[in-house]
Amino acid sequence: MIVQMLISDGGALSLSDLPDPLQELLTRELGAIRLVDRDTVSAVAEEFVTELETIGLSAPGTRDGAITALADHLSPALAEKLRAQMDAVRNGDHWPRIIDLSVERIVPIMTAESIEICAVVLSKLPVRKAAEVLVKTPGDRARRITYAMSQTAKIAPETVRKIGAALAHDYGTPKPLAFENAPVQRLGAILNATATDTREDVLEGLGAADPDFADDVRRAIFTFKDIAPRVKPTDIPNCLRSVDNDVMATAVAAALAGEPAMVESAEYILKNLSQRMATQLREDAAERGRIKKAEAETAMATVTTAIRDLVETGIITLRDPETEEDADS
Repeated sequence: MIVQMLISDGGALSLSDLPDPLQELLTRELGAIRLVDRDTVSAVAEEFVTELETIGLSAPGTRDGAITALADHLSPALAEKLRAQMDAVRNGDHWPRIIDLSVERIVPIMTAESIEICAVVLSKLPVRKAAEVLVKTPGDRARRITYAMSQTAKIAPETVRKIGAALAHDYGTPKPLAFENAPVQRLGAILNATATDTREDVLEGLGAADPDFADDVRRAIFTFKDIAPRVKPTDIPNCLRSVDNDVMATAVAAALAGEPAMVESAEYILKNLSQRMATQLREDAAERGRIKKAEAETAMATVTTAIRDLVETGIITLRDPETEEDADS
C-alpha cells in the first residue's frame, strides 16, 4: 500500500536495488490489492511514518550489503575473499561490485577500456551515477561511448556477465599501494622543505627529463612567492595568526628585497592586513636591514608552513591560477 501511494504521487522508487525475490513478492502483493477504504490507508500511512521516525540507524541488512559497505575498510586480501563469497557473485553476477564503486573509481574504467565495454558499463549503472561518470569522462570519448550504447541492444546476457566478471577482477579491488600519496604530492612536500637553490635545480632537471611531471610538481609546491597568486585575500589574516611577529617581519623584509615575485607576495600580505597591522609590520621589516639568506629562508618557510597546515586541515583552500585564467578566457 505504501508503494502504491508513492507511485500515485509520482514518487521515484529505486526498487531495482531490492533482491529479485523481494521485487517479485512485492509485485504479487501489490497485484492482490484492489480497493482499500480511506481509514485503512490513513492507519497504514500513520504506522509507516511512526516506524520511520523511530529508526535511529540504517544498516545494509544483508551479508552482501555488509561486505560492500566494509570492503574498503578491510585488508585487501580479506575484502577480496569476502567479495568472492557474495551471493550475487556466486550466482555469476559480478556487476554489483562494479555498480557499488565510487564515481572516482569508475571513471578510470571509462578512460582505459574499449568504447564498447564502456558503453555496457554506462548501461548497467544507475541513471544518476551514470550521469556523474559521463560528466567526468573526456568530451570526445564520452560522445563515442554514448553512440556505442546504440549498438548494445542485441548483446547477449552471458556476454554482459563475462564483462562484469572481468571488470570486477581488474577494478573491483583497490590495488595495495606502497605509498599513501601520489609521486607529485610526495616530491612536492619534499621540495617545499628544500632550500631555494636546490629546489630550482631539481625542477630544472625534471623539466628537461619530464616537462609534464615537472609542471605538476611545481603546482604541488607552495613557497613564499606563491602567496600572492594562490592565497585568497580574505585568508591572509587567518594564515598569519600563528606566525610570530618577529618571524613575519623577517620574512617580509627579505621578500621586499628579493625578486619581483617575492616583492609581490610581501606587498600582497601587507595590502590584505588591517592598516594598523600593515603599518607596524612594514616598520618592523624596515628595521631589520639586510637579512642573511639562511635566516630569510627559515622565516619564509615558517610562513608557508603555517599556510599549508591550514590547507591540509581544510580551513582554507588555495586558488589555482591556471584554472582561473581558463575561466576568465
